This record gives sequence, structure tokens and C-alpha cells, in this order.
Amino acid sequence: MAESEETTENVEEVTSTEATAEAPASEEKSAAPTATRRERNAAARAAKKKATGPQTLEERLAERQAHKERNAAQRRRYRAKQKAKRAEARAAAPAVEEQHAPEHGPGRPKVRQGIVVSDKPDKTVVVRVDIARRHRRYHKILRSSITLHVHDESNNAHEGDTVRVQECRPMSRTKRWRLLEVLERAK
Repeated sequence: MAESEETTENVEEVTSTEATAEAPASEEKSAAPTATRRERNAAARAAKKKATGPQTLEERLAERQAHKERNAAQRRRYRAKQKAKRAEARAAAPAVEEQHAPEHGPGRPKVRQGIVVSDKPDKTVVVRVDIARRHRRYHKILRSSITLHVHDESNNAHEGDTVRVQECRPMSRTKRWRLLEVLERAK
């Protein structure tokens, strides 16, 4: 019962022991900048272990739960700050206008322009689409071409014509494009 009572003598003794405990800590802090982070963390863990002493299972679990909650709160604050920063950057940035409409998306078929290579099959033309693109690293212009089998319902296009074609449902094993218009007739 005498131990639990706080008298002025007991309080003075406690404060004096705290003062002596704080003095070495301040000395460690002054020496800390020369130490590496790993050494500082190890020293902090060792000091914490000495201060706490042996713990029960419940105390360790409660401490672990409190640590998890602190980390979660810190994560939430960091993420909220990052979200606000991104929103602010988005608001400050000028609206970027696309140079052209997105070519392909839901309900938006691809459109290509090419030259008719063959019109021998009935209601079908073979169109060569030339592609010129720049190499990402070496900046050389690479040219390639693809051939498309295109559905031409009225046999309107002939060899050498420049045509515009559009993606569509599969018409046969090789045909997935249909003729939109003949842009220029062959001479």
C-alpha cells in the first residue's frame, strides 16, 4: 500500500530517474548522425526492449495491434495526400485534346486505306495497306504492308484503285473487312 501512494518523495525520485534516463538518450542522439540507419534502429530496439522488460502474450498482441493500426492510419494519410496531389495536378494541367478520335474501341471499327492488288474473286478484292512507322530507338523509317481480303458486294473496285475499307464481322475464313468507298480510280 505504501508503494502505490504517491508522495512528494516518490514523485521526486521518479522524475530524477527519468532525467538520468533522458541524458544518455540525448547523448545517443548526438552520436546518431554518424551511425548508419541500421545501427540507429538496432539501438532504438535495444533501448525499447530494456525499457519494457518481459511482457505477457496479451500485452504483445495489444502492442502488435496498436502498431498495425498506426501503420494503417499512416498509409491512409499518405494515400489521401497522394490522391489530392494527383487531383490537383490533373486540375492544373491543361486539357489535352486528342489529335484524332480513338481509332478502335467498343462500337468503333478500324478503318484502313489501301490499293487494290487483285479483284479476280467474285465480290472480293485483295487490298494492300502500306504502313510506314519510325523505329522507337533508331528512328529509321520502317515500311511494311499487309494484305486484307475485303468484301465488295457490287464488284465496284478494280485493280490499282485506292479504296477505304472498314472492319466488320467475319464474312468468310479470310474476309473480315468490307469496302466503304473507292477514293481514286486506277488510270
